[in-house]
Amino acid sequence: MSSQKFYPVILAGGSGTRFWPRSRRRRAKQVLTLEPKAGESGQHAQTMIQKTVSRLAPLAAERDFWIITNELLAPEIQRQLPRLPEQQIVIEPAARNTAPAIGLAAFILEKLDPEAVIGMFPADHVIADETKFCKALQRAVEIAAQGENIVVMGIQPARAETGYGYIETGDKLDSELLRVKRFTEKPNQQKAAEFTAAGNFYWNSGMFFWQARTLTRALREHLSETTPYLQEIAAAWGTKHFAGQFQKLYPQCENISIDYAVLEPRSAKGEHSSHLLCLQADFGWNDLGSWAALHDHQPKDDGRNVIEAKNSYTLNATGNYVYAPGKFVAAVGVSDLVVVETEDAILITTREHSQDVGKIVKYLNEKKMTDLI
Repeated sequence: MSSQKFYPVILAGGSGTRFWPRSRRRRAKQVLTLEPKAGESGQHAQTMIQKTVSRLAPLAAERDFWIITNELLAPEIQRQLPRLPEQQIVIEPAARNTAPAIGLAAFILEKLDPEAVIGMFPADHVIADETKFCKALQRAVEIAAQGENIVVMGIQPARAETGYGYIETGDKLDSELLRVKRFTEKPNQQKAAEFTAAGNFYWNSGMFFWQARTLTRALREHLSETTPYLQEIAAAWGTKHFAGQFQKLYPQCENISIDYAVLEPRSAKGEHSSHLLCLQADFGWNDLGSWAALHDHQPKDDGRNVIEAKNSYTLNATGNYVYAPGKFVAAVGVSDLVVVETEDAILITTREHSQDVGKIVKYLNEKKMTDLI
């Protein structure tokens, strides 16, 4: 690891739509246990955010973790992560996407430690090989600590996936490190197939690494209207004025992702001038973006079913995902269904249409059925 100090910043906002009805505004995906339950060992399975912190623990002290979240999720996150400094579980007064969130962390950390190297992490991804993960992160931090480098962790595409952003790469600097040409948002099926066949495109994992001062400079350049608000909020960090400044100024920040705010305009400078680098990663990454993705990730029975229940029986049933804890489940003559039961709701869809679950939450919002959100 480089001599610079590494600070993981975990983005844990969100409103919990894609895993409805299990996920709600107060218990979004990152605070749920989505892995198969622990066996007879007596150990409790960890939630997504607990797993995220655990896998980063070999690389950073607990006092160096920062979590950015919202007021609905903060109490549960504090309960699940009692050893993290409470003041570093930062509660956004308004949702403003990833650029203001990571930007605020960068301005605060630059003030606290001018040599700080930040890693930005989603709170709810799955990593299969944590040893490889740690090695890749060590390399990313070392590269980010050198000059103006911005490092993005790129995943070799396993299929023509339309649900992920892509990184187009150029010159190869070594067996794992490439220059970035451009970022492309979620493509259609034809484009995704072209990208996968081309061989120089990688999935954008949403994990980025940079020195705090590299990011603050980039924000001053590319997000100039929002930057003064973030600077003013950060200047109040550690004083009695922080909460008031945060409440007043943060909602005035632009609602924009770090990809659109910094990475795309930076890539427009050209691969030899942007200091954008893609580190190829091979540690079994999955963003668990839908019930179908969770089905793909979990162990299956002989009929490729995943059934989380007290007990179950299947007959001519294939490729189903059923969640009904405490109940006996019988699946007969059905294929590729997703059935999720909670105390107050039942979801019935297919794996193919599981990306549309967010539309249910939109409907519930429109009908003011907020008790189900």
